[in-house]
Amino acid sequence: MWAVIDTSVYIGHFERGLYAEVLERVRKAFIVRHSAVVLSELRRGSRTREAERTVLQLHRLAREAWAPAASDWWEAGRLIRTLGDAHDWDRTKRRDFQNDALIALTARRHGATVVTANRGDFELLATALSISVLVA
Repeated sequence: MWAVIDTSVYIGHFERGLYAEVLERVRKAFIVRHSAVVLSELRRGSRTREAERTVLQLHRLAREAWAPAASDWWEAGRLIRTLGDAHDWDRTKRRDFQNDALIALTARRHGATVVTANRGDFELLATALSISVLVA
């Protein structure tokens, strides 16, 4: 069984010490693979030397980073349009949702569970894509 850990869990863990028990359970129950999208989000947000070192170390530990395929990007466009129209999202929300959609679509392609603290967005994605989501 595969799992992909979302950016929200890493940030909560690195910055506030949250989710240690969840991460330990995930490590025992799943083979963890890293999302190239998550690694990019973490790198983009690392603003201190310590944060940069932590993200670099995580990147080095990532034996295999799963990246969205062209078909995931194509499907993300449809998905964001459909959900955005249904929920009356503005342009900013649609843009912000794109990375979550790409993470979810990549996880679906590999049959992986997404581990996240972002309940709202990923519950929508779980329903729309029939993926497994574990909320931290």
